[in-house]
Amino acid sequence: MTVQLTKDSIDLGIVVKNSDDSLKFYRDTLGFELVGEMDMPGGMHMWRLMCGTSMIKLVKSEKGHKAEAATGGINAANGYRYWTISVSNLDEIVADCEAGGYKVAIPVTTIRPGTAIAMVEDPDGNWVEFLAAT
Repeated sequence: MTVQLTKDSIDLGIVVKNSDDSLKFYRDTLGFELVGEMDMPGGMHMWRLMCGTSMIKLVKSEKGHKAEAATGGINAANGYRYWTISVSNLDEIVADCEAGGYKVAIPVTTIRPGTAIAMVEDPDGNWVEFLAAT
């Protein structure tokens, strides 16, 4: 049996070290809409932001975590390493991220005719890919 979707997009959970820094990046720099927040069991708190129809859930544990995810992008480790947002204003987003002090891991690069990408590190070193296709 295949997945029978009830929503045309995904929800993505990102466990963050510093919620203020992550909200500054995702909400203030990228412009994701904060639609709610809530306490969770186990001393955690979640902020829910919308990126189109996808929900990005930032989760902060007051207790901290036993392990750290590897930073350094695609070649640093196995597992989920980046996620992609399709955009129409790639140059503007990269400039805003640079102005905000975020590391641009891969500058605007044409990967095939009519398609360009850039990758930016969030405050925890997670890579976010921005893709523009004409």
